[in-house]
Order: sequence, then C-alpha cells, then structure tokens
Amino acid sequence: MKARRSWLEVRWRQFRNAPRPVVRAVGSSLVVAIILGAAYLAYDVALSRGASLPGGDLRIGAAVLYVVAVLIAGSLITWLIVPLPRGSGSRATRTPWSAALGLFAAIPIAYLVLVVAVQIVKPLLV
Repeated sequence: MKARRSWLEVRWRQFRNAPRPVVRAVGSSLVVAIILGAAYLAYDVALSRGASLPGGDLRIGAAVLYVVAVLIAGSLITWLIVPLPRGSGSRATRTPWSAALGLFAAIPIAYLVLVVAVQIVKPLLV
C-alpha cells in the first residue's frame, strides 16, 4: 500500500499538470495585465515625479480602465484560443464558457499585477 501524499505534494502535482485551457486562460490574462500594468505604472510614476499631464491626476480612472481592459481582453483572448473539445468532428466550437473561463482567470490576475506594480515596483522607481 502506498503512503498518502502530503498536501504540498498534491498541490505541486496539480500545478505541474494543470489543464491546457486553464494555462492558456491564465497566461493570456497575465500577458495583458503585465503590458497594461506597465503602462499604468509609467503613468503613476510620471505623476509622482511631478509631471503635468493633460487632464491632471486621473489615477483612479486609469486604474478602473486598466481593470476593465484586462477583464475584457482576458475574456476575448481566452475565447479565441480555448475552443471546446472537438470530439469526433473537425470543427472547433467556441461558447461563452470559454470567455467565462478567461473572465474568472483575469479577475485575480488584474488585481495581483496592479498590487505588485503599485506596492512593490513603484517604490523602487520613485
């Protein structure tokens, strides 16, 4: 009889063998969040250094735009790259479930990237 795996061993195995659709959803949302997070960080650092930009200080609006853009782009890209299993047919189908997978992957990623950008990277740059 085999010994039971520890909690950490089970989670490590799940991490290494994640389903491809989940990896694609998380990866696409992460790429979009990093690109848009870098743009937000550049805007935030410019304002912190005293740059006078047109429109004044719109950090809250920029943060809201960042989150909405990550959610929409994550959903759309996941919808494009994660089709349903084909089965015996040759045509790949896409449903709102693919977009929902992207949305649910993008929510925590958008938050985490924004927190890392503002709380960890920004103090290093200012």
